[in-house]
Amino acid sequence: MIKMDVVLLAGGQLSPEDPLNAECQDGYRSLVDIHGKPMVQWVINALDACEAISDICIKGLPREYSLTSSKPLHFLPDEGNLFDNIRTGAQYAANIHPTQTKVMFASSDIPAIRTEAVDWLMNQVTKDPTASIYYSVIPQKVMNARYPDSGRTFIRFKDISVCGGDLNVIDQELFSEEKPIWKQIADSRKHPLKQVRLLGLDSLLLMALHLLTLEKAVQMVCKKLSLDGRALITPFAEMGMDADKPNQLAILRNDLEASL
Repeated sequence: MIKMDVVLLAGGQLSPEDPLNAECQDGYRSLVDIHGKPMVQWVINALDACEAISDICIKGLPREYSLTSSKPLHFLPDEGNLFDNIRTGAQYAANIHPTQTKVMFASSDIPAIRTEAVDWLMNQVTKDPTASIYYSVIPQKVMNARYPDSGRTFIRFKDISVCGGDLNVIDQELFSEEKPIWKQIADSRKHPLKQVRLLGLDSLLLMALHLLTLEKAVQMVCKKLSLDGRALITPFAEMGMDADKPNQLAILRNDLEASL
């Protein structure tokens, strides 16, 4: 199996007006307590048990919060925006292990993620290692079966409705040169309509009429960005069940209580 480092996106302090702010230690969403552990530690534990993961780079949290792992932990500063955190995280990982060609990115607010899901993603990349980017998507049926009240936003294609996952893999070479389009992609991560607009107006119309399949959309995006990408349809709803809102946090707390 391919080995790779993980960049764990854990920074970003919430504003006082954010509905989750009262739950956050020092304003960090990633430090929200879930049954005696910060939310980010649940994610670290899932990554920790994956043998193909080398090091874990924690982006945006100071070292003093005493997160633990059997793997080497690297604490990297928050760059202030998602795109720069991804770029500098990938570059740092490349310096740790120059011979590794891929790096995984994980969000800190998917505490229900299991090692089984991490292993699944690693296996998909190992079986087909030629792509530049691997983006996980969760079918609406899978998400609704696991978390019927998730409140996630889905993109409806001709053949399937999906939401984006928060566990993905990119090739290190993607950031060997500056490309403005990466910032657009990063900025649209939580906004499906913005993601679609990156395809162009004609594609937006096809989407609105549900005439575009997921695979065709991937092909059009890859052509526009001059890269080889994969949309990985995952059976693990946990990859996309993040704690953005109080009701989602409540769902995750109830879900994880059973694992104690």
